[in-house]
Amino acid sequence: MFDLSPDPLATLFSNAALAAANAQSAGGAYRGHERRTAASGATRLLAQMFDEIDYGVLLIADNGAVLHINHAARAEFEAGHPLQLLAGRLHARHPDDVARLHDALAGARRGLRRLVTLGEPGQRVGISFVPLGGMGGDGTQATMLLMGKRQVCERLSVQWFARTHALTPTETRVLEALCAGEEPREVAERHHVGMATVRSQIGSIRAKTGAESIRELVRRVAVLPPMRSALRMG
Repeated sequence: MFDLSPDPLATLFSNAALAAANAQSAGGAYRGHERRTAASGATRLLAQMFDEIDYGVLLIADNGAVLHINHAARAEFEAGHPLQLLAGRLHARHPDDVARLHDALAGARRGLRRLVTLGEPGQRVGISFVPLGGMGGDGTQATMLLMGKRQVCERLSVQWFARTHALTPTETRVLEALCAGEEPREVAERHHVGMATVRSQIGSIRAKTGAESIRELVRRVAVLPPMRSALRMG
Protein backbone atom coordinates (compact mmCIF):
# COMPACT_ATOMS: atom_id res chain seq x y z
CA MET A 1 0.00 0.00 0.00
CA PHE A 2 1.29 3.48 -0.85
CA ASP A 3 1.78 6.10 1.84
CA LEU A 4 -0.31 8.99 0.50
CA SER A 5 0.49 11.47 3.26
CA PRO A 6 1.55 14.87 1.84
CA ASP A 7 5.35 14.46 2.03
CA PRO A 8 5.62 11.02 0.30
CA LEU A 9 3.07 12.11 -2.30
CA ALA A 10 5.06 15.24 -3.05
CA THR A 11 8.25 13.19 -3.25
CA LEU A 12 6.75 10.88 -5.86
CA PHE A 13 6.04 13.84 -8.13
CA SER A 14 9.00 16.04 -7.28
CA ASN A 15 11.73 14.35 -9.31
CA ALA A 16 9.54 13.89 -12.38
CA ALA A 17 8.19 17.43 -12.11
CA LEU A 18 11.58 19.04 -11.67
CA ALA A 19 12.99 17.00 -14.55
CA ALA A 20 10.22 18.21 -16.83
CA ALA A 21 10.71 21.81 -15.77
CA ASN A 22 14.49 21.65 -16.21
CA ALA A 23 14.21 19.97 -19.60
CA GLN A 24 11.71 22.56 -20.78
CA SER A 25 13.85 25.45 -19.58
CA ALA A 26 16.90 23.95 -21.30
CA GLY A 27 14.97 23.40 -24.51
CA GLY A 28 16.01 19.77 -24.78
CA ALA A 29 15.16 16.28 -23.63
CA TYR A 30 16.23 15.30 -20.15
CA ARG A 31 17.75 11.84 -19.87
CA GLY A 32 19.08 11.63 -16.33
CA HIS A 33 18.09 9.85 -13.13
CA GLU A 34 14.95 11.97 -12.64
CA ARG A 35 13.56 10.84 -15.98
CA ARG A 36 13.95 7.22 -14.96
CA THR A 37 12.26 8.05 -11.65
CA ALA A 38 9.35 9.60 -13.56
CA ALA A 39 8.76 6.23 -15.17
CA SER A 40 8.43 4.48 -11.84
CA GLY A 41 5.37 2.41 -11.15
CA ALA A 42 4.15 4.68 -8.35
CA THR A 43 4.31 7.78 -10.55
CA ARG A 44 2.51 6.02 -13.39
CA LEU A 45 -0.23 4.92 -11.01
CA LEU A 46 -0.67 8.45 -9.71
CA ALA A 47 -0.89 9.81 -13.26
CA GLN A 48 -3.44 7.12 -14.12
CA MET A 49 -5.41 8.00 -10.99
CA PHE A 50 -5.61 11.64 -12.04
CA ASP A 51 -6.74 10.59 -15.52
CA GLU A 52 -9.63 8.68 -13.96
CA ILE A 53 -10.82 11.87 -12.22
CA ASP A 54 -13.29 13.63 -14.51
CA TYR A 55 -12.22 17.07 -13.33
CA GLY A 56 -9.43 18.93 -15.06
CA VAL A 57 -6.27 18.82 -12.91
CA LEU A 58 -2.95 20.51 -13.68
CA LEU A 59 0.35 20.80 -11.82
CA ILE A 60 2.21 24.05 -12.48
CA ALA A 61 5.81 24.92 -11.51
CA ASP A 62 6.59 28.38 -10.22
CA ASN A 63 8.38 29.18 -13.50
CA GLY A 64 5.06 28.67 -15.30
CA ALA A 65 5.85 25.28 -16.84
CA VAL A 66 3.02 22.73 -16.87
CA LEU A 67 4.38 19.66 -15.12
CA HIS A 68 1.33 17.43 -15.38
CA ILE A 69 -2.07 17.65 -17.04
CA ASN A 70 -4.74 14.97 -16.81
CA HIS A 71 -7.02 13.76 -19.58
CA ALA A 72 -10.03 15.79 -18.44
CA ALA A 73 -8.01 19.02 -18.56
CA ARG A 74 -6.79 18.23 -22.08
CA ALA A 75 -10.38 17.63 -23.16
CA GLU A 76 -11.40 20.98 -21.64
CA PHE A 77 -8.68 22.78 -23.57
CA GLU A 78 -9.79 21.15 -26.82
CA ALA A 79 -13.35 22.30 -26.09
CA GLY A 80 -12.35 25.97 -25.87
CA HIS A 81 -11.74 26.38 -22.13
CA PRO A 82 -10.80 29.95 -21.02
CA LEU A 83 -7.31 28.61 -20.33
CA GLN A 84 -5.08 27.16 -23.02
CA LEU A 85 -1.73 25.39 -23.22
CA LEU A 86 0.87 26.99 -25.48
CA ALA A 87 4.46 25.72 -25.70
CA GLY A 88 4.09 23.87 -22.42
CA ARG A 89 2.84 26.89 -20.48
CA LEU A 90 -0.56 28.02 -19.30
CA HIS A 91 -2.15 31.09 -20.88
CA ALA A 92 -5.50 32.83 -20.67
CA ARG A 93 -7.47 32.65 -23.89
CA HIS A 94 -9.16 36.04 -23.40
CA PRO A 95 -7.26 39.29 -22.72
CA ASP A 96 -9.51 40.18 -19.78
CA ASP A 97 -8.38 37.01 -17.97
CA VAL A 98 -4.62 37.51 -18.30
CA ALA A 99 -4.26 39.59 -15.13
CA ARG A 100 -6.56 37.27 -13.15
CA LEU A 101 -4.50 34.22 -14.09
CA HIS A 102 -1.23 36.00 -13.31
CA ASP A 103 -2.47 37.22 -9.91
CA ALA A 104 -3.82 33.77 -8.95
CA LEU A 105 -0.54 32.02 -9.80
CA ALA A 106 1.47 34.73 -8.02
CA GLY A 107 -0.74 34.36 -4.96
CA ALA A 108 -0.29 30.59 -4.98
CA ARG A 109 3.49 31.05 -4.95
CA ARG A 110 2.97 33.05 -1.75
CA GLY A 111 0.89 30.22 -0.29
CA LEU A 112 -2.54 31.75 -1.01
CA ARG A 113 -5.44 29.65 -2.23
CA ARG A 114 -7.65 31.31 -4.83
CA LEU A 115 -10.96 30.56 -6.54
CA VAL A 116 -11.02 32.45 -9.84
CA THR A 117 -13.78 32.74 -12.43
CA LEU A 118 -12.58 33.04 -16.02
CA GLY A 119 -14.24 33.18 -19.43
CA GLU A 120 -16.68 35.29 -21.35
CA PRO A 121 -20.14 36.15 -19.96
CA GLY A 122 -22.44 33.17 -20.19
CA GLN A 123 -19.51 30.75 -20.42
CA ARG A 124 -17.66 31.42 -17.17
CA VAL A 125 -15.99 28.59 -15.30
CA GLY A 126 -14.40 28.43 -11.86
CA ILE A 127 -10.81 27.34 -11.28
CA SER A 128 -9.24 26.60 -7.91
CA PHE A 129 -5.55 27.47 -7.40
CA VAL A 130 -4.00 25.40 -4.60
CA PRO A 131 -0.39 25.94 -3.47
CA LEU A 132 1.39 22.64 -2.83
CA GLY A 133 4.63 24.01 -1.39
CA GLY A 134 8.19 23.11 -2.30
CA MET A 135 9.09 20.16 -4.51
CA GLY A 136 12.81 20.03 -3.90
CA GLY A 137 15.78 21.43 -2.05
CA ASP A 138 16.15 24.37 -4.46
CA GLY A 139 12.88 25.94 -3.28
CA THR A 140 10.91 25.20 -6.44
CA GLN A 141 7.19 25.56 -5.75
CA ALA A 142 4.20 23.82 -7.34
CA THR A 143 0.57 24.84 -7.74
CA MET A 144 -2.38 22.57 -8.47
CA LEU A 145 -5.20 23.90 -10.64
CA LEU A 146 -8.56 22.20 -10.32
CA MET A 147 -11.07 23.07 -13.05
CA GLY A 148 -14.75 23.42 -12.24
CA LYS A 149 -17.41 21.61 -14.25
CA ARG A 150 -19.35 23.42 -16.95
CA GLN A 151 -22.60 21.60 -16.15
CA VAL A 152 -24.20 20.28 -12.98
CA CYS A 153 -25.09 16.79 -14.18
CA GLU A 154 -22.64 14.96 -16.39
CA ARG A 155 -24.26 12.99 -19.20
CA LEU A 156 -22.31 9.82 -18.39
CA SER A 157 -23.38 10.07 -14.75
CA VAL A 158 -27.02 10.47 -15.81
CA GLN A 159 -26.80 7.43 -18.07
CA TRP A 160 -25.08 5.37 -15.39
CA PHE A 161 -27.77 6.36 -12.88
CA ALA A 162 -30.50 5.50 -15.39
CA ARG A 163 -28.98 2.10 -16.16
CA THR A 164 -28.58 1.33 -12.46
CA HIS A 165 -32.29 1.97 -11.88
CA ALA A 166 -33.47 0.20 -15.06
CA LEU A 167 -34.92 3.30 -16.70
CA THR A 168 -36.18 2.94 -20.25
CA PRO A 169 -34.50 4.91 -23.08
CA THR A 170 -37.45 7.35 -23.07
CA GLU A 171 -37.25 7.81 -19.31
CA THR A 172 -33.50 8.35 -19.61
CA ARG A 173 -34.04 11.15 -22.14
CA VAL A 174 -36.56 12.77 -19.80
CA LEU A 175 -34.11 12.50 -16.90
CA GLU A 176 -31.34 14.05 -19.00
CA ALA A 177 -33.61 16.96 -19.86
CA LEU A 178 -34.61 17.52 -16.22
CA CYS A 179 -30.97 17.43 -15.14
CA ALA A 180 -30.17 19.99 -17.83
CA GLY A 181 -32.63 22.37 -16.17
CA GLU A 182 -35.65 21.91 -18.43
CA GLU A 183 -39.15 22.14 -17.02
CA PRO A 184 -41.62 19.28 -17.71
CA ARG A 185 -43.49 21.58 -20.12
CA GLU A 186 -40.28 22.19 -22.09
CA VAL A 187 -39.60 18.45 -22.18
CA ALA A 188 -43.09 17.81 -23.58
CA GLU A 189 -42.72 20.50 -26.24
CA ARG A 190 -39.27 19.36 -27.35
CA HIS A 191 -40.35 15.72 -27.68
CA HIS A 192 -43.76 16.61 -29.16
CA VAL A 193 -45.76 14.74 -26.53
CA GLY A 194 -48.46 15.78 -24.11
CA MET A 195 -47.86 16.92 -20.56
CA ALA A 196 -49.72 13.88 -19.28
CA THR A 197 -47.17 11.63 -20.98
CA VAL A 198 -44.23 13.48 -19.45
CA ARG A 199 -45.86 13.45 -16.01
CA SER A 200 -46.37 9.69 -16.34
CA GLN A 201 -42.72 9.21 -17.32
CA ILE A 202 -41.53 11.35 -14.41
CA GLY A 203 -43.76 9.35 -12.06
CA SER A 204 -42.22 6.12 -13.33
CA ILE A 205 -38.70 7.52 -12.86
CA ARG A 206 -39.49 8.58 -9.31
CA ALA A 207 -41.00 5.18 -8.52
CA LYS A 208 -37.92 3.33 -9.82
CA THR A 209 -35.42 5.60 -8.09
CA GLY A 210 -37.34 6.27 -4.87
CA ALA A 211 -37.07 10.05 -5.33
CA GLU A 212 -39.87 12.02 -3.69
CA SER A 213 -39.65 14.98 -6.09
CA ILE A 214 -37.97 16.20 -9.26
CA ARG A 215 -35.70 18.40 -7.14
CA GLU A 216 -34.51 15.41 -5.12
CA LEU A 217 -34.06 13.38 -8.30
CA VAL A 218 -31.84 16.03 -9.90
CA ARG A 219 -29.91 16.54 -6.66
CA ARG A 220 -29.13 12.82 -6.43
CA VAL A 221 -27.73 12.80 -9.95
CA ALA A 222 -25.83 16.07 -9.45
CA VAL A 223 -23.86 14.74 -6.48
CA LEU A 224 -22.83 11.48 -8.18
CA PRO A 225 -19.10 10.94 -8.76
CA PRO A 226 -18.26 12.13 -12.28
CA MET A 227 -17.93 9.19 -14.68
CA ARG A 228 -15.04 9.06 -17.14
CA SER A 229 -15.83 7.49 -20.48
CA ALA A 230 -14.13 4.13 -20.98
CA LEU A 231 -14.24 4.83 -24.72
CA ARG A 232 -12.08 7.98 -24.63
CA MET A 233 -9.18 8.21 -27.01
CA GLY A 234 -5.68 7.79 -25.62
